[in-house]
Amino acid sequence: MADLEERLEAFVKLGSFLREFCEIFNNPEENLTKNPWTEELQKTTSAANHQNGWFTKENVLFSLARWGEVLTEERLRTWLASYDLSQTKNKTVALIMAGNIPMVGFHDFLTTLLTGNRALVKLSSNDTALLPFMASYLSAATPALHDKVSFSEGKLNNFDAVIATGSNNTARYFAYYFGKKPHIIRKNRSSVAVLTGKESSQQLTALGEDIFRYYGLGCRSVSKLFVPKDYDFTPFFKAIYSYGSIIDQHKYANNYDYNKAVYLMSEFNILENGFLMLKEDSGYASPIATLFYEYYDDVEGLHKKLEEDRDQLQCIVAADLMPGEVPFGRTQYPELSDYADGVDTVEFLLKT
Repeated sequence: MADLEERLEAFVKLGSFLREFCEIFNNPEENLTKNPWTEELQKTTSAANHQNGWFTKENVLFSLARWGEVLTEERLRTWLASYDLSQTKNKTVALIMAGNIPMVGFHDFLTTLLTGNRALVKLSSNDTALLPFMASYLSAATPALHDKVSFSEGKLNNFDAVIATGSNNTARYFAYYFGKKPHIIRKNRSSVAVLTGKESSQQLTALGEDIFRYYGLGCRSVSKLFVPKDYDFTPFFKAIYSYGSIIDQHKYANNYDYNKAVYLMSEFNILENGFLMLKEDSGYASPIATLFYEYYDDVEGLHKKLEEDRDQLQCIVAADLMPGEVPFGRTQYPELSDYADGVDTVEFLLKT
């Protein structure tokens, strides 16, 4: 178990460093060049933003801060306590990363290394800066992780299992090429919120965080509302008014203008407030700057519908209405045990 303790210690050190980095970054009077790693991560966050306009400094720091929160000894040990990590297999796991939000594939990376395996990583072209930094820091933190991570730009070879994340289209490609290996292949997922009309303004404002964080690009971002018949959207629009500055981001604004033009030319009925459009639609995955909504007749019927569509959903935001619901404002704060698509990655890796 010595190697496990070393690996755990490395991630605990990383968590401590990320918390310290975010604290320093949020206090301009501090000298960011005191620690060479701090200076390097500052450069890395800037590089990530230059590479991908959606990776704003605010959103990258948010992601780093969230990982800093969960990478503590207590939370890591609590998470892993129910698994038998004494029989690790030291296999090579190919990790095919998405690039929709900063550090989106870090959980797969974390579980691969903590279970004693090697990570063969194929990065998304939209996010090539952040994970290599984390790998370098971990390698420097402990010898147990030296040579445990490699990055591939070409065809993946010599691996024992695959964890691949992508769209519904790329999932078919992944299944064709990697189907003979033990695998987890993830497709598109969306998150929804169920409203009753009795929500407080505080709850609706918190819902704005679930909608607008990462510009709605994450699978945990709420992209659709379910509302009762005759629902009044006025309190909702008032509650999210504080998020209006999102329209100042040019990529978001371009999407807003484009989608609004499409809706108007198609004569769709939309509700909008200058930075968000609401469109009645039966789908789950709404375009950027748009939130779908759908009316429901009763909670029991909606519960049945959402259960039937579970393979399309990541989070259901509600207040004392749905099993496994996520509280308002908390979709972007997953615990280590909140596995993407509900598939236990640690269990998969231990059985592979």
